[in-house]
Amino acid sequence: MSLQPHLALLGMAGSLVVADRLRSGPGRKSRAKDSHRHLPPTSRSANCEASGGKRELSPVEQLEDMRTTPIKCRDGTLVYPYSLPTRDAQLNRLKKEKFDVLVIGGGCVGSGVALDAQIRGLKTAMVEANDFSAGTSGRSTKLIHGGIRYLETAFWKLDYGSFALVQEALEERAHMLNAAPYMNSPLPIMIPIYKWWEVPYFWAGAKAYDLVASRQKSVPSSHYMDVDEALFQFPMLRGKGLKGAIIYYDGQMNDTRMGLTIALTAAQEGAAIANRVEVVSLLKDPGTGQVNGARVQDRLTGVEWDIAAKVVVNATGVFADKIRKFDDPKAVELIEPAAGVHVMFPAHFSPAKMGLIVPKTTDGRVLFFLPWEGCTLAGTTDSHSDITMHPQPTAQEVNFIMQETNRYLTTNVAAKDLIAAWSGLRPLVKDPEKIKEGTAALSRNHVIEVSETGKLITITGGKWTTYRRMAEDTVDRILQEHAGLLANGDVSPQASTWNRKLLGADRAGIVCAQKFNQIGITLRNDYELPEDVSAHLVKSYGTRALQVAEWVRAGYLDTKPGKAKRLHSRYPFLEAEVIFAVDQEYALKPMDILARRTRLAFLDTEAARAAVPRVVKLMGDLLGWSWRQRTMEKAEALAFLETMNVEKTALLKK
Repeated sequence: MSLQPHLALLGMAGSLVVADRLRSGPGRKSRAKDSHRHLPPTSRSANCEASGGKRELSPVEQLEDMRTTPIKCRDGTLVYPYSLPTRDAQLNRLKKEKFDVLVIGGGCVGSGVALDAQIRGLKTAMVEANDFSAGTSGRSTKLIHGGIRYLETAFWKLDYGSFALVQEALEERAHMLNAAPYMNSPLPIMIPIYKWWEVPYFWAGAKAYDLVASRQKSVPSSHYMDVDEALFQFPMLRGKGLKGAIIYYDGQMNDTRMGLTIALTAAQEGAAIANRVEVVSLLKDPGTGQVNGARVQDRLTGVEWDIAAKVVVNATGVFADKIRKFDDPKAVELIEPAAGVHVMFPAHFSPAKMGLIVPKTTDGRVLFFLPWEGCTLAGTTDSHSDITMHPQPTAQEVNFIMQETNRYLTTNVAAKDLIAAWSGLRPLVKDPEKIKEGTAALSRNHVIEVSETGKLITITGGKWTTYRRMAEDTVDRILQEHAGLLANGDVSPQASTWNRKLLGADRAGIVCAQKFNQIGITLRNDYELPEDVSAHLVKSYGTRALQVAEWVRAGYLDTKPGKAKRLHSRYPFLEAEVIFAVDQEYALKPMDILARRTRLAFLDTEAARAAVPRVVKLMGDLLGWSWRQRTMEKAEALAFLETMNVEKTALLKK
């Protein structure tokens, strides 16, 4: 790997911490409080042997040892891994410190608010009742898009609101592709055309989409593709009656890992964050009645405490009304949940780098058919659902997707081809201002509400692609409502997240000059990892892929050095990622690994089920679980996986 010949801090190159590490030496005191962490590996080993004779490092000591061992790159550069604060350290801060802002909800929007507020200089805390991006943020269609169908609505109905929504989302699409370029990338999407008159219609629509995005050019331009080329690029497509295709571009992401990375970047900037910490009530100033904190409970231990904050932000998505009623039990409910149902098929049902969109299904909805994480994702949106943490698709919904898919493919999909099915809820929201005017119309944009009773700030609605703008607008509103936060001059009134890259993106360009293929070359050549594993690690972790590879090289628990053991033989996910997720990504339960740090549960339910015992074994050894807890964790994981599938006997057989 071509790296600059000096020390770097992996994932945080160019930061103050890097400068501190580089400057620390004779006459300079490091900021690190625990000097034992910064002893060289030989000193650590010597300490382990000081009592007489060698001994095996405990799992906890193995984690600590890897946190302080520099990674040697091909040109001799030593890269010190960035280590996030432990969960215990984060909980200690949440129990002892007072904050300017407390964010409730650790999805993409809540994490975005925490990152924006912390960067501006506001002392920020964020708590999530479940796992980071475990809800709506992890159950999307995986597209970073402006919404080409909304643009059609804007032109036909002369609806400026729809046009502005698309324009904003396309601007934010550029940000997301730039913020984590190792993870997010452009994806060509085909619109198959079976009527001649539709060729100019869809061509003009795609070109208008390009034009709206032209201020932030981040993907290639759309173009027409003749029948032969369309069938060459998408050989599974039904050719009878095909007149050609329009190819346009949007972005694609790993949504849960993107949300997690935003949260981890907020922590890197200094925010105190914790998953599985639930708000059980809001605190109020007895004199003013304003919300000034929250009573929270650690869902792992049952311990409760108060978090004091000058401002509380409710960013809980479809669960926003629950928090709003903690402030005002009489609050009118704003959320109307809409379910998006998705099914997964093996990779051979779609090309590796080409998606398909059906602009209008038989019931008027949009159907996407996309390659994702080595499988094929098919899905649609806007079916009714109750509010729940684990929405489950019905056989009727899955059959509909399969029937619509079979209208366009040469090889029909059937129940035997289904490897996973899942649903996610989108928080459609009633505009509180319109409710006051006597209408309950749903807003297509995000909504920020400041309660009259306690000044609780709620941000909801919107879409994944616009998370950064939603966060920026929320922090702007915080400073508008609480101008005193700007008084001492340490807080910036302006957001600075637009061009900011996230953890793992080699921000200063001194790890791989942001040429992430160089990381892949190192993984293949120096760590001798297979090509599919190397590609997966780079796409999931960026520069931090080297840290996962170091676990493979060093060995862990009962695995010998150099063994790149997979969680399942068909997929590139490694056991070493379990170790890394526990140590560096706040993974606390098996489904944190199988559903969110890796995406195996979303890709292949049976493969995830097969991996549960090994994941429980690894996590149990690392976290010191008793036999009873291991049994409970296994049962809980298997119960979760039941929500990721559907009864196949009720599905299409052929």
